[in-house]
Amino acid sequence: MTFQLQQLGFNPSIQTAFESFASLGYQAARVALEHTHLYTLYTEHGELIGEVSGKYRYGALGRGDYPAVGDWVAISARPEDGRATIHAVLPRFSKFSRKVAGSTTDEQIVATNINTVFLVVALNNDFNVRRVERYLIMAWESGANPVIILSKADLCDDPEAKAAELESVAIGVPVHIVSTVSETGFNELEPYLAEGMTIALLGSSGVGKSSIINQMLCTESQKVQGVREGDDRGRHTTTHRELFILPDGALMIDTPGMRELQLWDADEGFSSSFQDVESLAEQCFYSDCQHQEEPRCAVRMALENGSLEQGRYDNYNKMKAELAYLARKEDAKLRQQEKLKWKQITKSMRSSHKSR
Repeated sequence: MTFQLQQLGFNPSIQTAFESFASLGYQAARVALEHTHLYTLYTEHGELIGEVSGKYRYGALGRGDYPAVGDWVAISARPEDGRATIHAVLPRFSKFSRKVAGSTTDEQIVATNINTVFLVVALNNDFNVRRVERYLIMAWESGANPVIILSKADLCDDPEAKAAELESVAIGVPVHIVSTVSETGFNELEPYLAEGMTIALLGSSGVGKSSIINQMLCTESQKVQGVREGDDRGRHTTTHRELFILPDGALMIDTPGMRELQLWDADEGFSSSFQDVESLAEQCFYSDCQHQEEPRCAVRMALENGSLEQGRYDNYNKMKAELAYLARKEDAKLRQQEKLKWKQITKSMRSSHKSR
């Protein structure tokens, strides 16, 4: 099966970014699936297996520099072998990232070049507003438009009440209720699914992302597993990120469920997600108010009269501290990388001098 680049979302701005690579004889491709050191690419020659060039690998400083699902890349294709060499990643207009799990300070790119992020939340016992706040920070930071999808509506007695609860913290974010069992609510998602538009499905394990993909593909493309009895916690069904082409022409990226979503470089997303709290802070009498014992503190007054929920404010402080800690670690890492870079340059210059 061959692909038309426009079908894959190749728009005028991407075409402009690609012109310099086209002059070198390269072709454009989109990353559909990421393997270990290999990538499935959608190209005008069909699906090819791609690998980054040695020069590319040498210049990459971290995981975030490598191609990710959704990326547009410049390749030299070898269709007779079913393979291609990746020489560059085109600039990304959006990027959903998180910190890699554990103590390592590094970026894991979940998906790129996304127009809309579907944040999928199950209407079962695993429903968690605080977790949604965390997802929203990363969604706003990505540059894509967040949309909340409340799945498994058939398991909830009052889904509209849950939707209202989320709307109070997800200010300005559309919320839609769907059920794959009754096949309801999906008509409301059609405006996001225009041809060439890319949507990423994000959410915890067991929220029903794979079932939603199957509903939209009109096929059982993705395996589906149930949740554990007792706590409704999901099992990991999807184990990798993958780009699908929907029947109506939109593209959708399915992602593995995330038990742990550690923030990564999310200052703007943080402000967008907690604009109500930060707006209150600006109304405090003192510009450096810590919202503790200071008089005429707008934040404390909102907490006391109930217009600001204590749990939301606690989550605000928790994630603000998390971002500050990450910034300090990342700054130290960048200094170390710069030091190593100049050490390598100096070593190379000495070797060159000795060879003369």
